[in-house]
Amino acid sequence: MSPAEEEKSLPLPERWPRASKFALSACAAAVAELVTFPLDLTKTRLQVQGEAAVHRRGAGAGQAVPYRGMLRTAAGIVQEEGLRKLWQGATPAVYRHIVYSGVRMVAYEHLRDSVLGRSEDESFPFWKAVVGGMSAGAIGQFFASPTDLVKVQMQMEGKRKLEGKPLRFRGVHHAFMKILSEGGIRGLWAGWVPNVQRAALVNMGDLTTYDSVKHFLLLNTPLVDNSLTHSIASGCSGLVAAVLGTPADVVKTRIMNQPRDKQGRGLLYKSSTDCLIQTIQGEGFMSLYKGFIPTWMRMVSAF
Repeated sequence: MSPAEEEKSLPLPERWPRASKFALSACAAAVAELVTFPLDLTKTRLQVQGEAAVHRRGAGAGQAVPYRGMLRTAAGIVQEEGLRKLWQGATPAVYRHIVYSGVRMVAYEHLRDSVLGRSEDESFPFWKAVVGGMSAGAIGQFFASPTDLVKVQMQMEGKRKLEGKPLRFRGVHHAFMKILSEGGIRGLWAGWVPNVQRAALVNMGDLTTYDSVKHFLLLNTPLVDNSLTHSIASGCSGLVAAVLGTPADVVKTRIMNQPRDKQGRGLLYKSSTDCLIQTIQGEGFMSLYKGFIPTWMRMVSAF
């Protein structure tokens, strides 16, 4: 049998290993996204509650709503908009996870094998794993940013309807086309800077915490390498990742959700730095951690 025929006889995962891993990773991420999506929707709604820039501009005049926590926000969505609205924006979220998870995995393997390189004993040093993970996460998030933009804006449609504002989109395809027509290609990447920063910080928190906590528990406690140890390490890594990533996530959500002029320029914030400063000045430093609990819960469930 010739080498070409022998290659054709191999199972598909062996013939195209990276493509197969991309597909499997994307499918797993899509399922996880649908299961935990109500937490993401609740997080997004919490992150724009009490937005000082909106009230300064007068867009929220007469519409001030008492601050709601995670449970009251989720219950309010069900009562005021319907149970199905907990999954509003789920379609672009699935697109986002397919792109992000797949690109991140392929980028990480390429960085590990071709750029950073393994040691002579075939091990992969911890610092290289952190650099590779942060870089791969940033690359994946950059490519997925347009889907994140559509997801955030669709998640806010129910709130706009309750406030008497016109809906912006008829569906996912219409959302992409409208954003593209109003802001061009550049408009699809609105908010990509804090989005990429968040992905890099989350990956750094995850990579640096999970193994450290797990090794500490195995060396200093009676625990063995089982599901309990994994759960504790996952909870700790999710906590650190949420602490590091939530401020950038709040800024990202507000940049992506702000109203824009006919040229696609934001009317509330000039940049992510401007959003950060306005948020802290108008609402206090802890406003950068709005939506922290559902963010942490979602990260723990994903690890």
